[in-house]
Formats: sequence, structure tokens, C-alpha cells
Amino acid sequence: MNLKKDSKSVVQKIKETTEDIHNKIKQLKQPQLKIPLRALSNVKYDESEGYFVLQKAIKSRTLTASTIKTFAQTLKMMGLSMQLVNTDDIATKREAYYVSKNWGDARFLEQPESDTVMDDIEAMMMVNREQIGFIPEEKGGDVAGELVVIDRDSETGKELHIDCTKFGSGAYSVPSTCEHLKFETKAKFVLAIETHGMFERLNKHKYWKTANCILVSMGGVPTRACRRFVRMLSDQKKIPVYVFTDGDPYGFGNIYRTLKVGSGNAAHINEYFCVPQAHFFGVTPQDIIDYKLPTHPLKEVDIKKIKDLIKNDPFIKHHKEWQKALEQMVKMKARAEQQALAKHGLNFVIDKYLPDKLKNPKSWLP
Repeated sequence: MNLKKDSKSVVQKIKETTEDIHNKIKQLKQPQLKIPLRALSNVKYDESEGYFVLQKAIKSRTLTASTIKTFAQTLKMMGLSMQLVNTDDIATKREAYYVSKNWGDARFLEQPESDTVMDDIEAMMMVNREQIGFIPEEKGGDVAGELVVIDRDSETGKELHIDCTKFGSGAYSVPSTCEHLKFETKAKFVLAIETHGMFERLNKHKYWKTANCILVSMGGVPTRACRRFVRMLSDQKKIPVYVFTDGDPYGFGNIYRTLKVGSGNAAHINEYFCVPQAHFFGVTPQDIIDYKLPTHPLKEVDIKKIKDLIKNDPFIKHHKEWQKALEQMVKMKARAEQQALAKHGLNFVIDKYLPDKLKNPKSWLP
């Protein structure tokens, strides 16, 4: 599996789209942009495929008096993308927003507008945004443990061997683009962790050495770069991925589900940016009972989120185990954080909780 695309093919797609629009205008016809509908309502989940697959629903953007600004913004963004690809340059999403300030009436007033147009182009071209020159602002995630990342020097092209056990109290940072990376490891598994605080605790006490594993800090919903890194690592080295989140609907339905099967918004590239082989290793409603964890009461927004997951999320609807766990959480009216394990001692998570999880796969949620 490879996400790389020739820059010429990306430029060619942009040219074909813009030339079609130009020809339609010359023929006094209304041009259209057809964009896949990026939503959970337009994906399906098949366990054999392992991720959310985009369905056939599309949204059409026809050039009219009311859409002329968005149409112009889309074309200008395509032009910026072509410039970046042709010059082998990049722009952050924030930089792209500010570049638009030179576009006169087509400029974006707020960044969410430019982000949406960028996402539309990405889906329309069926590519990842990094392939059209745009990179995110956020970090890709931190990594520690029994892993050597093989990168390359951008000037000489020579391989760089980066040992993730040699960062002292720090950690390796996942780059925004991972396609060129290779790995060396004898680790037994990858542990992807929701909070950076928990990652810091496990790294400080070298849990990765005790358990012979690789620690990855997701820092909330994992970035695309983080998801791609974990997927490539798991695929290349044939090692399992365990996901350690808080015991709440956000950890279940946003963080874990996005890493495992992808999202509706990025359904056109889920095949590359999810980790179907991931297993849930986080705090379950049953863990709250078994370990007598301190809890926080569910808020109305939490209950609404749970009901929405059970009713509308294709992944949750597919797995009765998840439905049962979420219904149990509603009955308990409680949620718990990873850090709640500290009730039993700061390193209880290392000495007891994680070893318990490893010994009892039947307790894992799908």
C-alpha cells in the first residue's frame, strides 16, 4: 500500500478540472464542481475492509450569482496548489488562508472557510492534502520506545537512523509527511495513548522497556500524520496496535474510532489513514466498576453523544459490544479519565492496569 502520487498526475487533475470549467464558460454553459459528500451518512463500514468506505453521494457546486465567490475561491486554491506542487513547496493551512488576502473579493474572511475549500479540493481530486502542497499546523504525535525510524537527509538523500530510545526525557516527533519512512523494531506492540500526560508518565518510567513496546502520544484525536505513521509502522513490522483512551464517549467515538476506521469527513482517504488492526485498550465502563475508579458525571452533551453514536455511527452500529458498553455508561451516568487510575498510586497504571489488560484480551472492546 502506498499513498505516493506523482506530482505530474496531481497537476494534471487540476488542469483537467479547470480546463473543463473554462470550456463550459466559453460554451455559455454553467460549469459544475462535483465533490463527494464527506459525512457519516455517506460511508459504510464493512469489517472485512476494516474502515469507513465512501459511498456515491455527491454535492454539486454550480456556478451561479450566489456561488460565484466560493467557485472563485476553489479555483484560486487550486492555482495555489499547482504552484506549490510545481515548485516542490508547502504551505500550512494557516498560510494558505493568509495568501488569500491577495485575492481581492475572493479572499477568505475566516480560516474555517479556506479549510473547507481545501478539504473539498482534496476530496474532489481523491488525494491527501499533503499531495497538493498543504500541511497541517498541529504536530503529528510523539514517539518513544523500541523503534528506529529510518528517515532521509533532505539535502543529501542519505538515510538517517533515528533511535527513539535515545531522546532522554523527550521524544521523537512524527513529521507531517511519513511516506518515505521505514522502521526497525523488535517491539511486541504499539501503545497509542490519548493524553500526553499519560504518555509522559509511561515514557519517564520507561514502560516501553518493561513491556517491549512503542509508545505513541496522540494528544486527543490523532492527526492524519500520526494515524499514517502508526498504520505504516504496524503494516511494515506486523505488530498489533493497542489504543489507550479515557473512559468517555469522546475517547470511544472520536479518538479510538477515528484511528481504527477513519472518519466521515476524510472518507476518501480512510484506506490509508486508519488502523483496522487496532484494539481498544482504554478505560471501559466495566473498568470503572472493577477498579473502583473516581468518576465525573455524564453531562447532557455526553448522553447526546452516546445516543448519536448508537443510532448513527456505522462502526458502533456494527459492534454490539460497543453498544452494550455505551448503554452501560448511560446507566452508570459516569465517565472516567485515564488519570483516575492514580487513585491507587501514581504508577498503578504501569504495575497493575496495563499488565492486566495484556493478560486478558477477552476484556478488550473491538
